[in-house]
Amino acid sequence: MGAIDQRQTEITNGLAAAEKARTELASAKTEADKLIVAAREQARGIVDQANTRASGIVEQAKTDGETERKRQLDSARAEIGAEMNRAREELRGQVAKIAVAGAEKVLGREIDANAHRDILGKLASEL
Repeated sequence: MGAIDQRQTEITNGLAAAEKARTELASAKTEADKLIVAAREQARGIVDQANTRASGIVEQAKTDGETERKRQLDSARAEIGAEMNRAREELRGQVAKIAVAGAEKVLGREIDANAHRDILGKLASEL
C-alpha cells in the first residue's frame, strides 16, 4: 500500500508540475507576444520618425534650392541692369561725339568741347 500511495503521490506531483509548467508556458508565451507587439510598435515608431526626418530634409533642400535660385536670379538681373546702364552710357557718349562731329560739319568749323560742355552734357542726358 505504501508503494501505491507513494506512486499516487508522485503521479499527483507530476500532474501538478505539468500543470504548473503549462501555466508558466502560457504566461511566457503571453509575455513574449507582448514583447513582440511592443517591439513592432517601437520599430514602426522608428520608421515613422525616419520618414518624417527624411521628408523634413527633402523640404529643407527644396527651400534652400529655391532660395539659391532666387539669389542667383536676382544677381543675374542686377548684373544685366548694370551692363545695360554701362551700354547706355557708352552709347550716349558715342551719340554725343557723332552729334558734335555732325554739328562741326554743318557749321563748317570746329566746336570747342570744353567751351560748350554744358550744351553737350545736356544733349547727352537727353539722348
